[in-house]
Formats: sequence, C-alpha cells, structure tokens
Amino acid sequence: MRVHKLTFAALAVAAGLSLTACQNDDVSGPEAQGKPSSAPTASSASTGSAAPAAPPKSTASAPGGSSGPGSAGQATAGGSGGTGAATGNGTSGKCRTDELEITAVERTIDGDLDGTVVVELKNRGGRDCSISGYPGADLKTTAGQLSAKRTGEPVVPGTLKNGKSTFFGISYPLNKSNGSGIRITGLIVTPPDETKSVTLNWPGAATLPVTDGTGSPVKVGPIGSAGQGG
Repeated sequence: MRVHKLTFAALAVAAGLSLTACQNDDVSGPEAQGKPSSAPTASSASTGSAAPAAPPKSTASAPGGSSGPGSAGQATAGGSGGTGAATGNGTSGKCRTDELEITAVERTIDGDLDGTVVVELKNRGGRDCSISGYPGADLKTTAGQLSAKRTGEPVVPGTLKNGKSTFFGISYPLNKSNGSGIRITGLIVTPPDETKSVTLNWPGAATLPVTDGTGSPVKVGPIGSAGQGG
C-alpha cells in the first residue's frame, strides 16, 4: 500500500508541472512577460484622430501694461516730456538782450543835486517776455570803467509785452567844482539775467567830479524804477 501512495503522489506532481508548462506556452503578448498591457504612447497617439493639445496660455500683459505694446518709451499726454510751455507768468521766457532796443536820455531837472539818465528797454522780440531785477550799468571814463552801485530799491517782477517799454534810472554826481573832472566816454548796459551788453553814447554831463572817497558815486535802480522817459 505504501508503494501505491508514493506512485499516486508522483503522478500528481508530474501532472501539475505539465499543466503549468501548457499554460505558459498558450500565453503571448505582454502578459507573457508578467507585465500588464500599457496605454498608447504620446507619439503613437499623435498619428491618430485625437484632437491636438490646446496651446499654453499667453503670459503677455494687456495693451498698455508694462510689457504691452506702446508702453515703453512713450510719453503720456500732459507729461513732463512736453515742450514749448509758457512760464508761470504766461510769457515765453526772460527778455534777452538781442530782443531789446536799448536807448538812454538825459533827464536831469534844474536844481537837482545829482544828474539823472533814464535808460529805456523796448521789447522788439515779437513775444511777451519777463524782466525784473537790477541791470548792469557801467560808465566808460578816461580813468577806467566805473560800475554803478545798486540803490537798494525793491525788485518787482514784471512782464514786458511785445512793442512796449520799461525804464530804469542812473544817478550820478554833477561836477560843480569848475575843474576838468573825469570825462565820461560811454555807457555799458546789461539787462537783468543776461551776459550780453550793449554800449551806448553817454547822454548826461560830460564829466564826473574827482573824489577822494571809496566806492562808486554812480547808482542804478531796478527795472521799473523810472517812469515813461523820466
């Protein structure tokens, strides 16, 4: 009996091995490798009828933004890049020497202790301009150039309209010493805030008295310190 039991056990083992071999021979494809079937790859799917993938969303800013068209290097209306604006007082800028017709006349009144010359500045520039402050006034003399000192009168800002005039005065000591004095040969005028000067004939008394004092005996007032010719 023991011999029959061993024989039946050996037959059962052999039958199991034969069944397993038959099953392996019948299996083909991916399952034979012990791996599940995989889905189609992206390259194979692109040849089919599937719709193409949607393009990525744009990251550009809307027009007018920092990266949009027309935003770089463009000035906005009313910005600081504009040109041609008038100054705060409604003029086109300061009066320039080349725009002014400058003349000088004697305006000494009998009995005055000092002589007076009035200088006229007429706007011929074709535009309104601003002018204020003290002009430069220098007398050319046989003893050298003599610069007038400021009178200290207050400065008043003003606009000189095209074709109109403004005036300032120069006062100087009269030579009453009966001596020859210092001869005056010309007048140099420099408008305020300008470096270009004009040289005029001196219309006043021919000489200045010789003085031993220091400083200039000639004085100049600010623009507007004299009236219409006097």
